[in-house]
Amino acid sequence: MRNWRADRVGSALRGHNPTVIAHLSASFAAIGDVQFLPGYCIALTDQLGIHGLSDLSSTRRLEFLADMELLGRAVEQVCRARDPAFRRINLEILGNTDPTLHAHVWPRYDWEPPDLVGMPVWLYPQDRWTDPKWRLSPAHDDIRSQIAAALNDLRHH
Repeated sequence: MRNWRADRVGSALRGHNPTVIAHLSASFAAIGDVQFLPGYCIALTDQLGIHGLSDLSSTRRLEFLADMELLGRAVEQVCRARDPAFRRINLEILGNTDPTLHAHVWPRYDWEPPDLVGMPVWLYPQDRWTDPKWRLSPAHDDIRSQIAAALNDLRHH
């Protein structure tokens, strides 16, 4: 099997991407590789070769954006219940590093450093992205399962 990080969409389609929480209408809901902001997730396109929203048909574009919003609501619901310092959700479609269409769902908290709490997540120091203590691990299984349950509830109500 190829490294799932090198082929996130293909590995998700084959059922081998361990970050996938659920398959939504036009995307996979996945928990983020790093968890320095607990609950960080992404909506990852479920089609190979899609690099931006404009690569999708109008219908699929709206489905992807609806998936992003649904995942955002699920993450918000879970993070608000887990941490009284939960502040808000930031939704971003960037595509600067990974060219595959994906949307970031960043929970933001009042306990974040004052110089970063109102700034883009991308300004966090490099160690937040590389230090093993922030990597996704079995310690995040609980929040992951809570987000999965919230997604399931939101999709069926």
